[in-house]
Amino acid sequence: MGRWFYILGGLVLAVAVSWGGVAAAPDKDLLHIVACDVGQGDGILIFTGTNQILVDGGPGNLVLDCLGKYMPFWDRQLELVINTHPQKDHYQGLIEVFKRYEVDKFLVSGLDSSNQGWRVLQETVGGKGVETITASCGQKLRLGLIYLDIVNPCSLDNIGDPNEASVIFYLKFEDFDALFTGDIYTRDLPLSLAHKIDYLKVPHHGSKNGLSDDWLVATAPRVAVISVGKNSYGHPSEEIMKILGERDIKVLRTDEEGDIEIISDGKSWWVR
Repeated sequence: MGRWFYILGGLVLAVAVSWGGVAAAPDKDLLHIVACDVGQGDGILIFTGTNQILVDGGPGNLVLDCLGKYMPFWDRQLELVINTHPQKDHYQGLIEVFKRYEVDKFLVSGLDSSNQGWRVLQETVGGKGVETITASCGQKLRLGLIYLDIVNPCSLDNIGDPNEASVIFYLKFEDFDALFTGDIYTRDLPLSLAHKIDYLKVPHHGSKNGLSDDWLVATAPRVAVISVGKNSYGHPSEEIMKILGERDIKVLRTDEEGDIEIISDGKSWWVR
């Protein structure tokens, strides 16, 4: 009796673990965009099923909490990591990400930095043998049903501010469109690149110089997400909040909401 009790218990446990794994596996037909609450910085997880893209890593290791929350515990692989530009509030958290996860490809702006943290990140990436790709305007990438269209940088000549070299890209998932802006000043982008979108990652944590009214009108986003934490810069600025409010755009901020998860089925979208 005792022997059969343990065998039966083992079978029940195995079934429970199996169903738990199924329950933990994310849906494969929906797009998720999670603006992780990483403090004053950027860290955005984009995924469908178990295909994941991480855009920036924030100024510390809070991004690891976000990955642990939204990725299945058994999935230790990121298909693509993007660093928009080599400033600490965008790359520092990526050091531990590369140490703890397997990464297929690393997309960078091509801009270099003498900062020690940036050197450590480069050494970590190199030590893991990760393929590094330099972004350029016109470049197109695909991950399953996710399409990325790179629109910046087009050149690294005469870059006076690292923000100008931010990797900027449109994301398309069926009829859903999003724009990811790093810390760019949209006034520096040709207005001809703008088109209608559903989701906007507000540039530079809501800096007053990040988003021009012309670009806002041309892109007409339905939801604007601001990745921001406690800071002394006045982010997000009153000017940006004002023009977003005047356009009746839904605004979500990580300093107020924590992680912000937008989900789309390719036709409609909603906030979880």
